[in-house]
Amino acid sequence: MFVPPRRASIDAWYAWLGVAAVSVAAFGTVAALPSEAPPAAAPVADAVDRVAASPYEAQTTVPIEATEYKLTPGQIGLRNDGGRSRATFAYGPIAPAIDGSLRVVLEGRPPASQFASPAAFERAIQRAHQESTGWRPAPDAIRVRRVSWEGVDATLVG
Repeated sequence: MFVPPRRASIDAWYAWLGVAAVSVAAFGTVAALPSEAPPAAAPVADAVDRVAASPYEAQTTVPIEATEYKLTPGQIGLRNDGGRSRATFAYGPIAPAIDGSLRVVLEGRPPASQFASPAAFERAIQRAHQESTGWRPAPDAIRVRRVSWEGVDATLVG
């Protein structure tokens, strides 16, 4: 390390102090940068839209890289240490299926195995449309399934 001479003028010492202050500020800025990129919500919304727009029953699983997620009937939000992102569904509303009977249907069981009638299935979907899940720990992947049962159509996401 270069040490300034002892007989330096006062102006030289101020210059050294200025360089030191700028170095500390630059280090602080670099240290405050996020260690990872924000998660991408748009590819998840695109996958949901592809399933929702299908004229037939369809399903897919979309891997995500987020620590938390939030589902509403019209949007998905993802966040991690790098930030957060949101994307809107073009074909909505979706029914968040986080737990309960809708989750079982999302995982592949027929609606008739969980609901007494198509009307009961439709009521569960309407309740899911009314709710936002809030921020929850994110799974490794988001499941999407389009289901039809005697005229009741739904896109389940969870």
